[in-house]
Amino acid sequence: MLYAIVFLPLLGALIAGFFGRLLGDRGAQVVTCGFMLVSMVLGWIAFQDVALAGNARTVELFTWLSSGDLQASWALKFDTLTAVMVIVVTTVSAMVHVYSIGYMSHDHSIPRFMAYLSFFTFAMLMLVTADNLIQMFFGWEGVGVASYLLIGFWFHKPTANAAAIKAFLVNRVGDFGFALGIFGTFLLFDTIHLDTIFQMVASKQNVSISFLGGEFHALTVLCLLLFIGAMGKSAQLGLHTWLPDAMEGPTPVSALIHAATMVTAGVFMVARLSPMMEYSETALAVITIVGAATAFFAATIGMTQTDIKRVIAYSTCSQLGYMFFALGVSAYSAAIFHLMTHAFFKALLFLGAGSVIHAMSDEQDMRKMGGIYRKIPFTYAMMWIGSLALAGVPFFAGFYSKDMILEAAYAAQSNLGYFAFWMGIAAALMTAFYSWRLLIVTFHGSPRASAEVMSHVHESPLVMTIPLLVLAVGAVFAGWLGYNTFVGDGMDAFWGSAILVLEGHNTVKAAHHVPTWVKLLPIFVGIAGIALAYWIYMLRPGTADKIVAAFRPVCSFFLNKWYFDELYDWLFVRPALRLGRIFWKTGDGDIIDGYGPDGVSAAARFLAGRAAVLQSGYVYHYAFAMLIGVVVILSWYLIFHGG
Repeated sequence: MLYAIVFLPLLGALIAGFFGRLLGDRGAQVVTCGFMLVSMVLGWIAFQDVALAGNARTVELFTWLSSGDLQASWALKFDTLTAVMVIVVTTVSAMVHVYSIGYMSHDHSIPRFMAYLSFFTFAMLMLVTADNLIQMFFGWEGVGVASYLLIGFWFHKPTANAAAIKAFLVNRVGDFGFALGIFGTFLLFDTIHLDTIFQMVASKQNVSISFLGGEFHALTVLCLLLFIGAMGKSAQLGLHTWLPDAMEGPTPVSALIHAATMVTAGVFMVARLSPMMEYSETALAVITIVGAATAFFAATIGMTQTDIKRVIAYSTCSQLGYMFFALGVSAYSAAIFHLMTHAFFKALLFLGAGSVIHAMSDEQDMRKMGGIYRKIPFTYAMMWIGSLALAGVPFFAGFYSKDMILEAAYAAQSNLGYFAFWMGIAAALMTAFYSWRLLIVTFHGSPRASAEVMSHVHESPLVMTIPLLVLAVGAVFAGWLGYNTFVGDGMDAFWGSAILVLEGHNTVKAAHHVPTWVKLLPIFVGIAGIALAYWIYMLRPGTADKIVAAFRPVCSFFLNKWYFDELYDWLFVRPALRLGRIFWKTGDGDIIDGYGPDGVSAAARFLAGRAAVLQSGYVYHYAFAMLIGVVVILSWYLIFHGG
């Protein structure tokens, strides 16, 4: 059963990818969706057996690498953490597969698209079931390759190509740190097997390591390097610039990347390595600061975006910030709880946005929508459910998980914990505001699209609406159903040894005893954000323009994403282009070609030209040349041999 969960998506990808022309569009969809749905069902059975019944186990497939002390098996590690990730990945991916049947129905490369989706899912499942760092890195890079293929799926669009390359390159920066972290971990522990590393961590807590010419705390260096990898995959502040551009891919891709797979890989990795992270206060502090800053930063941008998918994309970035500062204050179970609930409501929002785009003849600009809620009532209801869960309104899924993160940050009773708490509160206010801004601008008011577009607005087919309904069930009930086991009284029995929290670090348990105002404040700011958006966009439609005019520099700053792209363009892109041009024109053109093939050919051409001048066609010229030659030879002989 465990083999099937992981390898059925790969089998579907191979069949659809290599035999897509033979199967046809419908055949490729049936194969990939069928295998994915079976994998989902088996994933839930495994969750019952492994997480709820406590039957954690590791199944070894074969020895993958064996070189000296480096031993790596290809094995499937199934504990509670893996089981949670498996149900998230398989459920969301199965819904995205089914949804894609309707959304991509007019595309010319359906088998290729379905193959990429299934391969993406396989890579993510390999990552979350890894029992060693090499296998995790294999899944990590597989997800990166699949994201490149999916973001750039419509390769005839230059913007899609640029977005795919950007995502690939930015992630390589993070992956370089991850790779260095793996090298350093092997250097320190002489193994890459996770359970063996975790058993040895306590004995290595005071060891120093030489790095960049200095002596540093070994575990801190390793944890920070590994976290850099997580920053890239999970789009944290500094390595986040690829994430909004990833919206150039088809909407099902956005749902898969931003809800259940690629962006959650970093959160999973840090939680998996909690036994290492717990012994480095510095690493935990950095994770807290980066996560809190990301939650705030992305929320400010989300308030000003006009592309419906980009608003939801920055929402993802912000919610990932919540997960990371939860990890930073050792609330690993709360972070994974929010990862799980977020997967349902964020996939619901993305697929709901796809349904809107489908209805609006591929229009994504919210300013060209409006007045459509009566024409697509089911999609409208689904977007409401997703937004209520995202805003943390009681008693939807996001309410339980996001509030627990904020309470855990406050319960840390540290300056960093308080910083994360208040950044999270500010982000919660903005999240509620931009969620209702999206709802009101998209669905309410006077229609701003052309009469022709409005005449074609219609509800999506069942193959697209049924996945929305399934995800909506998760967005409503996942928090309520999972609260006790993930972060409540049943937490210790549920997680077992899958997550390690040192004595004095258990902020999740402490979160249950924070002051009442800490528990109520997120609810109040959420309601305030909703009310503010309703007042500005529904009751006083012209107010938004007045606010923008009054605070134009700030609004422009947020709209232009804090100018990170412009900064990176000035710091990295332009210098790289200039350097490349120097290497191309001067290095390759003038030096290598100039003194190499071009230089040799030019010299040969010059000598041939000079020799051609001698070929005058007159006999007396040739006789004179021969006479000169004879004189030269005789002179040479007499000078050197005449004596």
